[in-house]
Amino acid sequence: MTTAQDLMIVSLDVAPARPVEQGELSLALAGAELIDLVEAGVVVLDGDRVTPGRAAAPDDRLLADAASSLVRREPYESVEEWLWRRGRGLMSAYTARMEADGVLTHPRGRWLAARSDRSEAVDSPARSRAAERWASAEPVLAGLATTAGLREEPGDGFPGPLTDPVATVLAAVGEAVTELTAAQQRRSVEDAAFDNAWRGL
Repeated sequence: MTTAQDLMIVSLDVAPARPVEQGELSLALAGAELIDLVEAGVVVLDGDRVTPGRAAAPDDRLLADAASSLVRREPYESVEEWLWRRGRGLMSAYTARMEADGVLTHPRGRWLAARSDRSEAVDSPARSRAAERWASAEPVLAGLATTAGLREEPGDGFPGPLTDPVATVLAAVGEAVTELTAAQQRRSVEDAAFDNAWRGL
């Protein structure tokens, strides 16, 4: 299992600190992938630039897809560029892959479908692992969940230091989520103004 898969499971199992949109979670999933690739040596962060490392692509299919999509020529992508490019539709990709692998399931039947169209995590070692990381406030998963809006950051911070690359990715995810939220709010205001204008005609 990967950090992104753990984050997906947590997003389905916990009550979020605030409503979390698909785009926000997709950005956090892209950040989770990047952190795992850095820690595996597939990627090296040179400042905020995502550069290829020496390690082979991981076995996980979605992480391997992420590794194969790396920009391999200078000036390379920034972390922010990676998040926006890789994050597009990533939550849907993880949902489909994890349902195919039997880690997530979709509610069947009219009564369940009426309650929710969201997938659910099945009881599995993957779910237990994600729950353990969540309960211990493991700093990488906790940091990603906080940037996506799944949890509040405690006043004294999460336990354990973060490496510079992880801190760089978490900061970039936070900025991207803030930018996305601001764009969504502007769009809502513009749509409301347009509706009011039509009502006035």
